[in-house]
Amino acid sequence: MAASGSAAAERYAKALFSLARDAGTVPATGEELGRLVEAMAEVPALRDVLVRPLYPAAERRAALRAVGERLGLSTLVQHFCSFLIDQRRTRDLDAIHAEYLRLAEEAAGRVRGEVVAAAPLDGAQLERLRGVLARRTGRVVDLEVKVDPALLGGVVARVGDLVFDGSLRTQLAQLRASLTGER
Repeated sequence: MAASGSAAAERYAKALFSLARDAGTVPATGEELGRLVEAMAEVPALRDVLVRPLYPAAERRAALRAVGERLGLSTLVQHFCSFLIDQRRTRDLDAIHAEYLRLAEEAAGRVRGEVVAAAPLDGAQLERLRGVLARRTGRVVDLEVKVDPALLGGVVARVGDLVFDGSLRTQLAQLRASLTGER
């Protein structure tokens, strides 16, 4: 996920999520917010106008309306972002988006995870790993897979705060520690 997420970003994301849930637009709102974040990343001048308080709030809101029309942003997202402009919080939009997506996944019974493997995993291995992680977390796990040959063998999986380290490197380190009496 993108930004680290301040307490303020979490509060704003929760507020937007609550409004979107009430309106029945949770997935669409997340997608719209993502399009705006992406546009701001691709066009630094847009980010500058929307984020920097150097520009008067009225100009920033006008720019938001113009971009919102082009991106097909709903009234909810446009009003929310306009509120962020007024609160000088558009700089937190990346973190708000990341937290919003986390809330949406949590509400849908999903969680994101990352797997680092020594070699590429085939479909069956990935599904078996996904099943094990789903049983351990009680949620559907969406996995991002990365390859790191330095692991030598095995995998390291991270889901939320949980880390499952089945790498050969860690197993060798544990074996070395037990043989030498180190702890």
